[in-house]
Amino acid sequence: MTDTTEVRLGANRKVNWDFTFAFLALRLWLGVRALFVGIQKFAAYKSVAMPLIDPSTGQPDLSGVMVNVNVKSYALANYAGIPVALRDKFAQEPLFPKFVLTAFDKMLGPAFILTGIMLLIGLGTRLSLLAQAVLFIALTVGLVLIDQNDGVAWLGIHIGLVAGAFLLAEHNRFVVLKKW
Repeated sequence: MTDTTEVRLGANRKVNWDFTFAFLALRLWLGVRALFVGIQKFAAYKSVAMPLIDPSTGQPDLSGVMVNVNVKSYALANYAGIPVALRDKFAQEPLFPKFVLTAFDKMLGPAFILTGIMLLIGLGTRLSLLAQAVLFIALTVGLVLIDQNDGVAWLGIHIGLVAGAFLLAEHNRFVVLKKW
């Protein structure tokens, strides 16, 4: 007796929609996560002076008092692949050559955006998963070198999700290029 989630497609082929949807959920989650991690690399906060609002009237305070408010904005000029605080720690690490740090900083955001889009639309799913695995491993090496073990644990979870996606990749149905 077949489960209601299985559909037989011929003599020996069947589709198990539970596995298909499990893979789709992982693919979408990893894609959205990568896309927005990459986009966040172009974000910056800027302090802007705004008038203090009187809570009772909703109008600017009559005394003319100004308060500083942090406003988030996105721009190419804001790009920072590696946060400044961590970049300084990496610069002091003798096992990290400066040219590697510079190259990694430049490519990190675009690589996350590209792999995120690829996963979301199903273009080269296995290649984009492999690229994300390589990014997560590279980030892990960096965080181990600067002794940021909490970040290493989070990256380990991401590697587990990528590995789970690879195990389910044969059930990838909604794609542009299935083979890759």
